[in-house]
Amino acid sequence: MIGNMRLSRVVLDTNVLVAAARSRNGASFALLGALRSNQFCMLASVPLFLEYEAVLKRPEQLAQGQRSMESVDAFLDALVLQVEPVHLYYLWRPQLRDAADEMVLETALNGRAAALVTFNGGDFGAAQKFALPVLTPAEFLKQLNQGEM
Repeated sequence: MIGNMRLSRVVLDTNVLVAAARSRNGASFALLGALRSNQFCMLASVPLFLEYEAVLKRPEQLAQGQRSMESVDAFLDALVLQVEPVHLYYLWRPQLRDAADEMVLETALNGRAAALVTFNGGDFGAAQKFALPVLTPAEFLKQLNQGEM
């Protein structure tokens, strides 16, 4: 349920959505199923959602997943219905080496996320300063399935 504070509030890095688009066999795709089943609350800001769109519509991503622009639009239209929007009231920059990752961290911090899920945990070392757990999709899925999240 969107806005339900009892559900774990989580930010998914763009690479998680890319992995889900490339394979139905991994933890990333399983997380989308858990999201559809309202097992956690996904947070996203406008800049982060625009990054999702830009990356998923790159020609190499479309070719790899054998998807069209229209299918990406349909996926994003469905995803936005599951997302709790986060307004970026406070910018925490600079915290990270990669400026593109700043909006992911800012979304998690402004949205009071319980975790940030990414394949690039090393890029989010600054999250420790804020006591924000950084988990891989498999780690988050395991915690979710064990009722720890």
